Amino acid sequence: MFHFQGFCIMDCLRARGSKRWGSLLPMVAMAIVLAGSTSPVIAADLHVGKARRNITPDGPIPLSGQMHTRISKAVESPVYAEAIALESRDGQTSVDQAIMIACDLVAIREGIIDDVRSKLKDRLPGFDVSKLVISATHTHTAPEVRDEAYDLPPDGIVRPSQYRVSLVDRLAEVAAEAWDGRKPGFVGWGLGHAVVAHNRRALYKFGEAKMYGATNTPNFRGIEGYEDHGVEVLCFWNSDRQLIATAINVACPAQEVESRSAVNADFWHQVRTALRKEHGDDLCILGWIGAAGDQSPHLMFRKAAEERMRKLRGLDPLEEIARRVVDAWQEAYDGAKQEMHGDAPLMHRVSMIDLPVRQVTEAERAAAQKEVEALSKDPKNLTRMRWNKAVLDRYESQTPETTYPMELHVLRLGDVAIATNSFELFTDYGIQMKSRSPALQTFVIQLAGPGSYLPSQRAVLGGSYSAVIQSNKVGPEGGQTLVDETVSGIEKLWEKK
Repeated sequence: MFHFQGFCIMDCLRARGSKRWGSLLPMVAMAIVLAGSTSPVIAADLHVGKARRNITPDGPIPLSGQMHTRISKAVESPVYAEAIALESRDGQTSVDQAIMIACDLVAIREGIIDDVRSKLKDRLPGFDVSKLVISATHTHTAPEVRDEAYDLPPDGIVRPSQYRVSLVDRLAEVAAEAWDGRKPGFVGWGLGHAVVAHNRRALYKFGEAKMYGATNTPNFRGIEGYEDHGVEVLCFWNSDRQLIATAINVACPAQEVESRSAVNADFWHQVRTALRKEHGDDLCILGWIGAAGDQSPHLMFRKAAEERMRKLRGLDPLEEIARRVVDAWQEAYDGAKQEMHGDAPLMHRVSMIDLPVRQVTEAERAAAQKEVEALSKDPKNLTRMRWNKAVLDRYESQTPETTYPMELHVLRLGDVAIATNSFELFTDYGIQMKSRSPALQTFVIQLAGPGSYLPSQRAVLGGSYSAVIQSNKVGPEGGQTLVDETVSGIEKLWEKK
């Protein structure tokens, strides 16, 4: 029986005919209205703000995302940070809040979010800076922020550490502008579908796997894992019901043009261009990458047929991907705009969870040692050498109790759940989260942190890049813990009160 302010409906009905009935009648009406609700809070007025900042560097810069040094020779498309600020209010009282920023970066490297929060703490006294979320689209043609990541020329470039200072300033600015600009608004949610992601791990006769492995060989036996073609969409309108922002959750990293030596936002640039052409230049568009550690836009088979159809449409690869995403967005938008919610409950919970690390075995240590010795002979192998050296360092410091701390954000916005993680999370884990979640729709946002692959158990058995010890700080045991903690966090936001 539904309870309201200490009374249940049956208590009120028993009072009928007594002197108490008149005073309880309004409570009965309210209880009946709320009886069918599963919301743990009474809905409050939603306030929305949005902003964006160009985060393109001012000159040639090392690009992040490959094992070799690339210096940008051009800007093929600008990279952006796009933000939405959300607050639910009961009158003038703030009930809960969030600022979410999506960046055209390969990851949100260590310390960046702490520095942004530090800048915002005094600048936004009414905002709880722990409820700032920054995520990356994982474009491999994004500026690097770490001087030590690559073997760099002594001059003629923007140093990554210099760019990092500028980036932090711009992220603080875009967060502050979005928060300061919040006004009463509406939110809606929808679902579309687009074939953008392809599982990039090929399986072979004897059980081994390989990222981007050949599929036209006699030993090829199949593709390792599932693909999530759902496109989850959030839309935000102002009080005049004009679309001002949207978030698009696609389980595919932005790495169609990942090997180029130019700054490029990848397919998100074409998506934004198309949507702004239709809905105005001020539309804010957040690219949220779902669980996609084993996914990419690169084709694994049927390549010639796909290429032929793309050329017949007169589109380049980025335009083709954008066409699919925009069509899926339109499907979702057509539904979302029919149900605009100005009082959708907003709940935002932040917690630190400890995930068991993937332990380095003696065999893995020995193999990494051989790699370090071989790669150290050529400075051009610096990045790959350090990749293996990190395994040796982990082996020396690990204990059976060693854990990986991760900041977990779980939000409820109306019927929608949003959950973040810091990894390149294999899609199996995202499917678990969405399947077990009590929400109508569940948005999983990866790379809200520094990244590293988090593989499934079957991927570890298959081996290869993305599922070997060099690629992973956390393994399948930690992945399952992450799923369980995430689902538990979502379930608490849907508990009946």
